[in-house]
Amino acid sequence: MSADHRSIELAKIGEHRFKATNARGGAVTVGHGDDPDLTPVELLLAGLAACGALDLDFITGKRAPFESFAARSEGDVVRDEHGNHVVNIQVTFDVSFPDGDGGDAARAIVPATLDRIRDRLCTVGRTVQLGAPVQYVEGTL
Repeated sequence: MSADHRSIELAKIGEHRFKATNARGGAVTVGHGDDPDLTPVELLLAGLAACGALDLDFITGKRAPFESFAARSEGDVVRDEHGNHVVNIQVTFDVSFPDGDGGDAARAIVPATLDRIRDRLCTVGRTVQLGAPVQYVEGTL
């Protein structure tokens, strides 16, 4: 097993608002849902969609570029005997490719590629499906 460590820094920028920044300087603001910021659950859904979209783009893009691309990631937030969590998660891709041999080849591999994304490729989706222990600790940074 190889490891590729990832981390973000989270800073408080307002009441119930935070800014997450990666080591490369990319940033996103996170809120509670009372503002335009993405909520943590929306970030999870965005991560699922984006992870799958990147894999789909890399694989089909070897044959032809997307002519059009849209994706939706959705789920239901529930509170039950397992606590708060998201169920009924679904990521839908609506893609098209240009006419011609390359587009035909790209269209032909979409179903198998989506299976590979679900079963092996998408790190975010695989982590959600397999589950991973999460530790919340107090410390000094």
